[in-house]
Amino acid sequence: MYFYKNTFKMNTLNNLKNNLISRIVATENEKLLNVIISIFEVSKSEEKTTFSSEQLEMLKMSEEDIKYGRLYSEEEVDKLDAEWMN
Repeated sequence: MYFYKNTFKMNTLNNLKNNLISRIVATENEKLLNVIISIFEVSKSEEKTTFSSEQLEMLKMSEEDIKYGRLYSEEEVDKLDAEWMN
């Protein structure tokens, strides 16, 4: 059953891709093509991001800071920056 579901899913995906390709090739609507490109660009930015072990550690540390209230407001950060610059 698992093989059948995956095969069906792949066939459906391939059909969708082929249908989309055919429609893109056939259209002369430049606005539509620009919208399609925009959709792909937005979806690319939503793709899964992979983090290094160092980045994961920094995220864990940030979550701990939030959990224990080790936070600064934007005004506090601005004040600290101003003090540091002087």
